[in-house]
Amino acid sequence: MSDTSTYVSRRRFCAGACQVASGATLATFFAGCGGSSPTSPSGPVSTLATLSGRFSGSTVQVSVAGSALADVGGAALVESVAGVFLVSRTGTNAFTAIDAICTHESCTVTGTDGTDYVCPCHGSRYSRSGRVLAGPATASLRQFTATFAGDVLSIGI
Repeated sequence: MSDTSTYVSRRRFCAGACQVASGATLATFFAGCGGSSPTSPSGPVSTLATLSGRFSGSTVQVSVAGSALADVGGAALVESVAGVFLVSRTGTNAFTAIDAICTHESCTVTGTDGTDYVCPCHGSRYSRSGRVLAGPATASLRQFTATFAGDVLSIGI
């Protein structure tokens, strides 16, 4: 080991310190953009089919024939000028319709694991009725009345 001292200018020291701080910041940023974060969705999540809804009066109407909602157990994201809804078919003539905006940070819930809705932003999970199953969200999704007649689903808003 040498006892010689090397003089480092203040400018060189500050430049080196800034480079180290910038590198640490970038490493943290890139680590958060990929892989698994504690709040990322876990497990296999697929994107819901998207259907267009037609706003008329105080309802959003969507045709069910030939869509992801044609069979019991099906689910879809319904987009309209009046809002975005998560809709699932629970019976021959029964549907649930809930708000598709996550109560955690207002992301649009677009995923499903087959039985639950999953927010793509932070992994909040909701039941088909909108109840929070796993956070970070703490509030349930708003429910809407859904009626079905002649292959047309009407969501009352």
